[in-house]
Amino acid sequence: MTAIHQAVADPSAMNGHETTAPKPHRTKEREKRRSWLLTVGIWVTLIYFVVPLLWLAVSSTKDNGDLFTTFGLGPGHSFQFFHNVAQLFSFQDGIYSRWLINTLIYSLGGALGATLLATMCGYALAKYKFRGSRVVFNAILVSIMVPLTALAIPTYLLFAATNLTDSPWAVILPSLVSPFGVYLMRVYAADAVDDSLLEAARIDGAGEFRIFTTIVLRLLGPGIVTVLLFQLVATWNNYFLPLIMLNNPNLFPVTVGLAQWQSTAAAGGGAQVLFSTVLTGSFVSVIPLMIAFVFLQRYWRSGLATGGVKG
Repeated sequence: MTAIHQAVADPSAMNGHETTAPKPHRTKEREKRRSWLLTVGIWVTLIYFVVPLLWLAVSSTKDNGDLFTTFGLGPGHSFQFFHNVAQLFSFQDGIYSRWLINTLIYSLGGALGATLLATMCGYALAKYKFRGSRVVFNAILVSIMVPLTALAIPTYLLFAATNLTDSPWAVILPSLVSPFGVYLMRVYAADAVDDSLLEAARIDGAGEFRIFTTIVLRLLGPGIVTVLLFQLVATWNNYFLPLIMLNNPNLFPVTVGLAQWQSTAAAGGGAQVLFSTVLTGSFVSVIPLMIAFVFLQRYWRSGLATGGVKG
């Protein structure tokens, strides 16, 4: 009976093996080491992204002389931010304001259109079975690997043949295509939209368009916001496509306009005073993106995994 009780108390004793519990202090040391490495990695990443923005903010408060005589992250001899902003919006008859409006139109038009198309296409690929769907999805995956600069010249030739160059459509229409957005929405819709919910809506007599607008769009909210921000930032920072498509300075976005001012300042000839104006314009152009991220971040708090049907 004693042997039986020992075997019940310690099953490994019947096999002749002794169980050794893991030492708690070794596990704690391993977790501390992993936590320390992750913390260092996060701080390095944070510094990598924040320092250029901090340098840009500090540089926008300096005049042109302080830009070349003071340390990059150090303050200038006087606070010139408001003077630089006034000079920025008055230079060349205030064309910078026009560039900001153009950028806003291009970005919002391209981002909203691309998000709508990506949502519809991703939902269709995820929830509808039709011939050639796998081929279409594989073609989208392949197109993600193609760099946008490789498509710029063919896109220009296509738009030139249809007389659409040097117009806002030359920037907005190419921005409506987002293969990565389609891929993201296809993956997200596959888990966020439950098939049983769609079947229940169809049994109740709801049409496909009504199901999409009243049910699917609500479930895909976090994914839609993600695609919208990605496309908004991509269009806002787009430089090469507007550069080859537009010739009229009144149609330039901020990226192309500031690049021309930078080229003029680098050429010298008394135009080096533009350096402070270019840096201030760069900092001002970043502020709308910051506002967009702050305003839309609440849609991410529930996480991209939310929106699915709970059993």
